[in-house]
Amino acid sequence: MNRIAVYCGSATPADPVYIDTARAVGRGLAERGIGVVYGGGKLGLMGAVADSALEAGGEVIGVIPDALVEAEVAHRGLTELHPVRTMHQRKQLFTDLSDGFMTIPGGTGTMDELWEAMSWAQLGYHAKPVGLLNAAGYYDHLIAFVAKMAEVGFLRPQHRALLIVDDTIDGLLAKMAAHRPLEATITRMSQADL
Repeated sequence: MNRIAVYCGSATPADPVYIDTARAVGRGLAERGIGVVYGGGKLGLMGAVADSALEAGGEVIGVIPDALVEAEVAHRGLTELHPVRTMHQRKQLFTDLSDGFMTIPGGTGTMDELWEAMSWAQLGYHAKPVGLLNAAGYYDHLIAFVAKMAEVGFLRPQHRALLIVDDTIDGLLAKMAAHRPLEATITRMSQADL
């Protein structure tokens, strides 16, 4: 993988484990020669990922909506900064520029990005690995929810493997590198399914 899209929050939680995780991800990717594609912000975990990757000599590409550039939260020291008009364009550019996706702790926007990456993989719009770094157990409940979706039947067994989970950066990157794309399963829906 040459570049990984890192999805994360723009907040800085009180517990330092989250900002430390973001710094370790940025530094760890840069030290492996993997470029970072991320939300383009200078605040919170986003800024920590970017600054740490840059300090380690890495490539950092930001993709940020115009409204956030105008609100002066854009990181101006990146390798590249791509302002876009909409969130849809933002997520498409994340996909176009990256060889995989890594989600670290974040909020609603982070979840939106993760679910879209998974959904697009499920539908065959991309065949890239979708990783979840479960730092400090942050995503324990989300992992349980994914298992519940599979148990109930809303997530096909073959699609459960789309979400690659580990609690260490090294472990997650190893699993992502070993990722083999699944065959997309797009089926016709009957009237009963609607």
